[in-house]
Amino acid sequence: VNISVIFLLKKRDDFEDVLEERRRSSDLRYALRCYTPTLYKGLVPCKVSVLKSIVLQSDHLQCVIKQVSSESGDSTECVAEEASLILDEMAHRMQLSTVRFFVFTLSKAFKRLFRSVCVNEEGIQRLQQAVQEHPVVLLPSHRSYMDFLMMSYLLYMFDLPLPVIAAGMDFMSMKFIGEMLRMSGAFFIRRSFGGDKLYWAVFSEYVKTMLRKGYAPIEFFLEGTRSRTCKSLTPKTGLLNIVMEPFFKGELFDVSLVPVSISYERVLEESLYARELLGVPKPKESTSGLLKARRVLSEDYGSMHVYFGHPVSVRSLAEGKIKRSQYNLLPRYIPQKPSVDTHEFLNDAAFRLVRIQEENMVLKPWVLIATLLLQNPDGMDLSSLTEQTDWLRHLALAFGAFLDWPDHEACSEVISCSLALHRRLLSVSAGHVQLSVTDAPQVETTPEEAVFQRAVVVLSCASYRNQILHVFLRPALLAVAMQSANSSRKDDIYNCFNFLRNMFSNEFILCPGDSVQDFEEACYLLMKRGVLQVLEHEIVMSASGQSTLAFLCSVLDPFLQGYQVTPYTQCANVHYCAKVWGSVFLSFFLSFFLSFFLSVSNFQKTALSCKRTGKTHKKFPVFG
Repeated sequence: VNISVIFLLKKRDDFEDVLEERRRSSDLRYALRCYTPTLYKGLVPCKVSVLKSIVLQSDHLQCVIKQVSSESGDSTECVAEEASLILDEMAHRMQLSTVRFFVFTLSKAFKRLFRSVCVNEEGIQRLQQAVQEHPVVLLPSHRSYMDFLMMSYLLYMFDLPLPVIAAGMDFMSMKFIGEMLRMSGAFFIRRSFGGDKLYWAVFSEYVKTMLRKGYAPIEFFLEGTRSRTCKSLTPKTGLLNIVMEPFFKGELFDVSLVPVSISYERVLEESLYARELLGVPKPKESTSGLLKARRVLSEDYGSMHVYFGHPVSVRSLAEGKIKRSQYNLLPRYIPQKPSVDTHEFLNDAAFRLVRIQEENMVLKPWVLIATLLLQNPDGMDLSSLTEQTDWLRHLALAFGAFLDWPDHEACSEVISCSLALHRRLLSVSAGHVQLSVTDAPQVETTPEEAVFQRAVVVLSCASYRNQILHVFLRPALLAVAMQSANSSRKDDIYNCFNFLRNMFSNEFILCPGDSVQDFEEACYLLMKRGVLQVLEHEIVMSASGQSTLAFLCSVLDPFLQGYQVTPYTQCANVHYCAKVWGSVFLSFFLSFFLSFFLSVSNFQKTALSCKRTGKTHKKFPVFG
């Protein structure tokens, strides 16, 4: 099998717990310390008022203002005033004093929430070098509201420029807190722009101006929103196109994209996410809601890992894929829609960046335990769970998983610690471990409530299982393909593999055009593990590979069942709707024709009466 599996062999950076020092020193003194970040080419950050003036007077925005004025009939002064109001609503107003307040508060909170916050210092050193050479864009994974708070906290800690962060308008509904976030570097954008040409122009010019000036890294989430399932979402390319455009147009020599992987041993919103997936409306962001949520400070959320990946050069990504000469055909300030080639490049780049995020995600032992418990809904004996978790640990490591497993502890001790941390999702009785609701109030519940609570536990557990799916995904697709093909011919198995891969292209992060590479990677991993033999025209399972292939098939089984159930449900809904609307239309037409025939009958009677008497009817004079 010809394949380069560099990502399986690469050495990952070591971690350091940044909270260890915070536990030994004053948080107030730390928040008020001298902060001297290294800036891009030694530039001095411009004031917020100066940045606003540059954006409003830019050629690009002035061009759009004239277009909107011509289309709407409003004066250019009126449209320019609207653009100014949009920018006031959007722009950040970063103040170091507010940042220091957050640093002090977050130091207190993080020490209570987490046992440790581990960061790869080599990644920090790479970032320190990158911010001096080119404008930087930070691309963190998004699993919790804690993500952007932790990012700013860490950059302050390591004397790096504080990022300006793209945030949703939802936070503006939080009185006081919303403005504090704005003064900490957040700039607020609407969830959707629709066809608002002026809003898009203000937004894109604002981001590109900050990027061109290079005085602060720009931070946004490629996935667009928090993943409620803890599984990577299909990336959005709108903001990515904006930050790449200055390079495409020759305004910047290069832009550095830094993927950041943020991993949680226990997610703060685990129960909230499960309820949202079951249809419970998302709570509106509010200051009162934040104050009510302070009870989480009494909980233990284990450890947290933040891995800063290698900076990715946009120049290197685009080499041989984007013809930048096409951007020279028009003046730079005239808006241009991305070409088909550019759109494909952006989509491919976004998928590869999210794939890097996945590969650098640190996985905890509970992820393995959750995977096994979901496959055994009736529970498992503790001894069997320990044995199978150890087997699964070695399989995951062989497949390249970034697993945080204590080196000098017995497997049973590691599992006991994980079960204790996630005790709200399970019960341990007489050496038997089972998913259950252990913190429910001791009151009678209806069958519907019991099913709902059970579903919350299962979905919460599934969110942890989903964190390791990227490790098993490609071998699992191959295992299901071998099971479905009913043939050992390599071409037949590949065809099944490709069909499954295309079917799940919106479910998992599968880079466009990499079907052959993914197939070869899966073959290599299973062959290295001794699960199968890859011959010239055949793929044959080895004698000892049955258990591994059975496990891999069961990993994808919930998703296959979901894809099977969904069409049946949709068909049933369509059938039901057809029956309902059929009845409605039938009743309507019967009523219509009945009224019509009665009207015709009355019409005929009136006509005969008028004809017989020779009189003119007051409503129908023609009858006279």
